[in-house]
Amino acid sequence: MSMLPFFRFIGRGHYPFILSLLLLSVCALGLLMLYSAGNGLHPWASRQMVHMGVGFVLFVVISYIDLRFWLTHATLLFGLTLALLIAVELLGFIGMGAKRWIHLYLFQVQPSELTKLSLILLVASHFHFLGEKAPKLDNLVIPVLAIVASSFLVLRQPDLGTALILVAVGVSMLFAAGTWWGVFVTGGFTFLLSLPVAWTFLRAYQKRRILTFLNPDSDPLGGGYHLLQSKIAVGSGGVFGKGLGQGTQSQLDFLPEKQTDFIFTLLCEEWGLMGALLLFVLFMGLLVYGYWTAFRCNALFTKLVVVGVMSMFFFHIFMNVGMVLGVLPIVGIPLPLMSYGGTSLMTFMVGFGWVAAARAQHHVRLPFGGEHSRDFF
Repeated sequence: MSMLPFFRFIGRGHYPFILSLLLLSVCALGLLMLYSAGNGLHPWASRQMVHMGVGFVLFVVISYIDLRFWLTHATLLFGLTLALLIAVELLGFIGMGAKRWIHLYLFQVQPSELTKLSLILLVASHFHFLGEKAPKLDNLVIPVLAIVASSFLVLRQPDLGTALILVAVGVSMLFAAGTWWGVFVTGGFTFLLSLPVAWTFLRAYQKRRILTFLNPDSDPLGGGYHLLQSKIAVGSGGVFGKGLGQGTQSQLDFLPEKQTDFIFTLLCEEWGLMGALLLFVLFMGLLVYGYWTAFRCNALFTKLVVVGVMSMFFFHIFMNVGMVLGVLPIVGIPLPLMSYGGTSLMTFMVGFGWVAAARAQHHVRLPFGGEHSRDFF
């Protein structure tokens, strides 16, 4: 099927200037933090600028594609990402203790990031094709199997953080589709009962992270080092921070992974409470923009895609900030649009491209399946 008709359709819409401004603002703040973390453009800020350039090209291109293209190719794309996850088991290389990447000539890909997007498409398309049948219990088999299969393959890498994100996004979309609340209660009890069994399958370092979270002072120079240094850095920032490039824990390399998972800690140390509030205002702007877009959409597929993207965005923020502040275990989740990394950044840019497309097409009633008549806001 030619892509040209899909581009012609959305080309008559409006460019998402507000969304673009919010994304650029967060990315610019992230670049400043990476500049500070590396004491200059190298090694992280300059590379991230390239990632952002490619990401914004993806964002603009995808915002001009009719969402019907993704609706008709959702199953194929999910199958491809599952194949890539299996390929990681066979061909992937190990980095930082986990097998998560595949080399593709000049660059490397993290299939678990792509799986977040394809899972959103699959679940949304499944419920859209069912129309008014969506809330029925027997129609949950396919999306639940998709969530379980993808999260299981990611967990084997091992990548507990991404696996939890997949489950959280999937459950959020099931709720948004109108699934009976009793399913979630039953699932919650099942989850609690399965925790002792799940504990036996965790790797040794994952168990140490959970135990360290419960008592970080028990191993201040080992498993608790990351968390203690993070708390020191956040607390020392005060209200207005120490200034860009003036942090002690970060600039003296006491703070590990300051360019990735702990970039929020760097922001708090150098910009203080005011910097954290600025970031939260920008994040809140993106969340409000996204969920308001979902509220306005007529088609179930479009609505669920936006809910999935915004849920992915929210849970990344919640888990990253929670772990660096010590209220959640450290599970290796990047802060959206801020942390260094190309695949993660482009994943969110693709997702927000869908949000922009949905904003321009909110009045469109997609031809396959029912229109959305079940409000969930």
